[in-house]
Amino acid sequence: MFVYAKDCPVEDLGGGVSRQILAHDGGMMQVKVMFEEGAIGPMHNHPHEQLTYVLSGEFKFTIGDETHVVKAGDTLYKKSGIMHGCVCTQKGVLLDTFTPQRLDFLGQA
Repeated sequence: MFVYAKDCPVEDLGGGVSRQILAHDGGMMQVKVMFEEGAIGPMHNHPHEQLTYVLSGEFKFTIGDETHVVKAGDTLYKKSGIMHGCVCTQKGVLLDTFTPQRLDFLGQA
């Protein structure tokens, strides 16, 4: 399967955050998340495992009880059920990969 960004709508989540759902199937999902400087990804958890790759910008990320600053080229792993969130300190883009796919993002949960 080929997925072209031009065919994937961008959803404004408010507060300076927007999301573009890219490739997905039952086992995996990839999502691009764009943040304006100062935008917040609120603390939350979910049953999915998640990898986050920082494409650009700078973020102050909390995973569990640890907080670190990450920049372009850094990767974060979030195990199922762990609390996590971020603050964007320099406008940037994250590439999230979930397993299994996020049915809630597709309006199916």
